[in-house]
Amino acid sequence: MPLFFLPGAAGSSAFWRPVAERISSPEPRRFFSWPGLGNEPAISSIQSIEDLVSLVAEQLTVPSVLIAQSMGGYIALRLALQKPDLVRRLVLTVASAGLPTEHLGAIDWRANYPRNFPRAANWITEPTEDLRPHLHKINAPCLLLWGGADPISPVSVGQQLLAALPNAQLHVFDDADHDLAISHSQAVAQLIEAYLE
Repeated sequence: MPLFFLPGAAGSSAFWRPVAERISSPEPRRFFSWPGLGNEPAISSIQSIEDLVSLVAEQLTVPSVLIAQSMGGYIALRLALQKPDLVRRLVLTVASAGLPTEHLGAIDWRANYPRNFPRAANWITEPTEDLRPHLHKINAPCLLLWGGADPISPVSVGQQLLAALPNAQLHVFDDADHDLAISHSQAVAQLIEAYLE
């Protein structure tokens, strides 16, 4: 099954490469970037998160595994709802995934995003759909990877996803932050590889 690597709001396809390089299984890999987000060049056809969902959906033509960081987790879950026969497994790292997170102790990343990425499209800071009413429909197995020191998506968010998804497991790296796929790339790759087997 192909592995689809979806980055977070920073938008770069390079985000997942340290993990992907440590996964020894032979499945083909597809790395996505998000036009107009982070430092990625914009294209006129991408004007919303809905367009990003469509961008990946066009490539999702055979049963695949979606491996997603942060905001990419929202896109992955939308695809799992739209194309359940083609999303065989999910790996979500520190992903709010459409859940409201303020009451779970998360800081608002949208406030700092324009300062960190001044050329990025402003539509990224618009609210996303609350997916909680639909998560029970996702039967694909889901591996949730979380950082115990993440202020953007605290462990309480992962715990809520664990309770909402019918077939999920949660692994917490106690000392990891929002970039755990980079800071703990070897351990993340090992968990993903074992999960795929």
